[in-house]
Amino acid sequence: MKQKIFLIGLNHRTAGVEIREAYALKDCNTVELGFVTPAGPVSEALALSTCNRVEILAVTDHRATADDVLQFWASHCGGSVPQLKPHVYIHEDLEAVKHLFTVAASLDSMVVGEPQILGQLKDAYRKSVEFGSAKVIINRLLHKAFSVAKRVRTETAIASSAVSISYAAVELAKKIFGDMSDNRAMLVGAGEMAELAATHLINAGVKDIVVANRTFERGEELARRMNGTAIMFEELHRKLADVDIVISSTGATEAVIRAKDLRGVLKKRRNRPMFFIDIAVPRDIDPDVNGLDNVYLYDIDDLKEVVEENLAQRREEAIKAEAIIASETRQFARWLESLELNPTICDLLERGEDIAARELARTLKRLGPDVSDETREALETLVVSIAHKLYHEPIAFLKRRTQEEGAAQRFIDTTRRMFNLDGEDVPEDAHADRKKVVPLRAVCGGRTSENQH
Repeated sequence: MKQKIFLIGLNHRTAGVEIREAYALKDCNTVELGFVTPAGPVSEALALSTCNRVEILAVTDHRATADDVLQFWASHCGGSVPQLKPHVYIHEDLEAVKHLFTVAASLDSMVVGEPQILGQLKDAYRKSVEFGSAKVIINRLLHKAFSVAKRVRTETAIASSAVSISYAAVELAKKIFGDMSDNRAMLVGAGEMAELAATHLINAGVKDIVVANRTFERGEELARRMNGTAIMFEELHRKLADVDIVISSTGATEAVIRAKDLRGVLKKRRNRPMFFIDIAVPRDIDPDVNGLDNVYLYDIDDLKEVVEENLAQRREEAIKAEAIIASETRQFARWLESLELNPTICDLLERGEDIAARELARTLKRLGPDVSDETREALETLVVSIAHKLYHEPIAFLKRRTQEEGAAQRFIDTTRRMFNLDGEDVPEDAHADRKKVVPLRAVCGGRTSENQH
């Protein structure tokens, strides 16, 4: 492989939140910052930055090293390599590819199987395309990562059950309310578990989120990130009538919601059901609310049992997912190796000869057993010759265009996709979203600059 692929990152296992915050790479435009340049050692890059993970993917030539990528990262964040390096992992080439597939499939997440990471990875890719830092290899690698993630979710049960308390709580709410687009939720407390619950509630389509926290500023910050509303903690009981779901996770030592607080609330709600999830220890919601009609209360013990059972199931599914990732990594390795001109020419000719051989076999079958050896040899020579002549112009075109600076991979990749030399399963509607109306004159009226050979 002429080019190197580096994936350097840190996550919730290798770095504390202070380091993750200090070295976040949100909206990092690697082109504008001069990291990716047309003639420089780094030709492509993508930065992924979430609350649990910061990673930079870089495609380089032989002039760049992992330390160069680290230096850029540290400098951009106003830090230093000695401070950053102890917290990072460094993957090169196929190990980088395998790691990216593992991340996309959510096998490296804090909550294995959670769906958010795939959306975050798609956002990071979209930005790298906008910045102009995604080219042939990152384009192919990210699209492959998305398809690997889809395959893992389709062929395994890795995402079929809840594995965190917050996720299990929201899944339980979905079972009770079904479509949550008309439901409002309240978070009591603004800690990590509340934040995770808020994320799952938004993904579940909840209409609105209200945050009540003893430190108003912290609640306000969480509400702002979730496009919700913050209220003073003292308003908690008065606002309960407006919400259907309450998830509580404060550090209070005594219950903050009791049955006596809810009687008037239920009357205002005309007995519409309320769903309470208490994930705090000690509990925030007095068990006596269970005695009220139309109130459903679940505490952390109710959810833990579900989570532990599901975690065991996911570990088994993760083994199947790893096998899929290993297979897809090998397939991507073959594609990387094919990004040279000679292998692609060989594949083109082999494709033509295969087609010719199949058509010849059909013809000989129709002609029957009386075909002479001389005729058979003449037909074999004919079909192979036709195949080679048909591919002569595309091969000559490739040889010319790959001499242009920076054009080789683009034209080779396009050729491989056009003739499907990698034998991919391409659905009929694969490019339906790219169709647009083309003026008839443009189709019939001659050549444009793109047509120049």
